Amino acid sequence: MSKKILIVYYSHSANTRKLAKLIEQETGGTLCELLPEKAYPVDYNTVVEQAKKEIQAGFRPDLKTKVKDIASYNTVLIGTPNWWSTIAPPIATFLESYDLSGKNVAPFCTHGGGGSGHIEATVKKLCPDSTVLSALSVYGDTAKGAQVESWLKKIGVK
Repeated sequence: MSKKILIVYYSHSANTRKLAKLIEQETGGTLCELLPEKAYPVDYNTVVEQAKKEIQAGFRPDLKTKVKDIASYNTVLIGTPNWWSTIAPPIATFLESYDLSGKNVAPFCTHGGGGSGHIEATVKKLCPDSTVLSALSVYGDTAKGAQVESWLKKIGVK
């Protein structure tokens, strides 16, 4: 059976996008960037405050992005910036909108010093019927192919 891989990510400052593209190169998976209906502010302090309020309130933004044929993928790699030690709200919307039951799900994140925070635990909570694999955590835009390859081997994707 071939492993069909979907790489879904949300990126605010392009760091998570860079990491997702490295993962695409290593896996040959299908890349899908989640775009919220209403874009987040560009200003760092403004987006940090908005993200904090949204996360505390459990807000789920509407997404422009629709994933077709999610059932055809058996592995879903989920990329997010670390916002307040958890996933960005667009990722929460995605995880609550699609049935990932029976799939291997592996989070990856970029951060400014907080590591993966509670991201793995949050994904497990939102994907109770999935096998959630170890998270990859990368500082800022420092992602390297060897680091990605090592993670993919560790989680059995490569």
